[in-house]
Amino acid sequence: MREVLLAAKGIRKAFPGREGQEQILKNIDLDIYAGDFTVIMGSSGAGKSTLLYALSGMDSITDGKVLYRGTEISRYKERQMADLRSHEFGFVFQQTHLVSSLSLFENVAVAGYLDSGRDAKEVRKKAVRLLERMHVGNAKERFPSEVSGGEAQRAAIARAMINAPGILFADEPTGALNKRNSEEVLELFTGLNESGQSILMVTHDIRAAIRGTRILYLEDGKILDEMTFPAFQETDAKRREQDLSSWLSALSW
Repeated sequence: MREVLLAAKGIRKAFPGREGQEQILKNIDLDIYAGDFTVIMGSSGAGKSTLLYALSGMDSITDGKVLYRGTEISRYKERQMADLRSHEFGFVFQQTHLVSSLSLFENVAVAGYLDSGRDAKEVRKKAVRLLERMHVGNAKERFPSEVSGGEAQRAAIARAMINAPGILFADEPTGALNKRNSEEVLELFTGLNESGQSILMVTHDIRAAIRGTRILYLEDGKILDEMTFPAFQETDAKRREQDLSSWLSALSW
């Protein structure tokens, strides 16, 4: 039986609107499995990022439960949630949110220092290894303003991985990148998943989505449908893109 890493049980998210409560997420039930590269797609305003933030504890929910490895985390107090995000969850966003006054190495290492039980020397070694794995080791002493957008995003991925998260959340990670840089970042995500990293990514980009092994389609705050793929192979990219495009067209995407 596959391990359920993250689960949503009847979660709802509502915001105050002009005519009362506006429902953004509507009684979503969802299991995210360990080792999967899960992708959330949907039209603008469907609630994709809201769902990602709800599952990751970045935002609260109105009703329902979110469980991580079988433990309900939706009732965690902020300190508990902060600890969980620091040690079990990694985050990559469209904007890198790197600290401008710190080098790429320092941005990654500082995140590792949040784990007080780890030796500082080991954190520094791991930071260097991760930056090298993300192909920005030669830029580790540069500041975010001194590197390209693609290099900054790869450093942000290294930062997200420094504490060996159980799951990596990514919200439109290639949204601000050109095609070449996007492909480089997506190759890294594919490699991480191949090594066993669980990933949950929101994207509107078909070229990014085909990297996933499970695609969820969200519409009007509900999961309308899903499709699955085997592990990504570059030789299958065009076929996957065609299959995904056809599926999305059938859903009126």
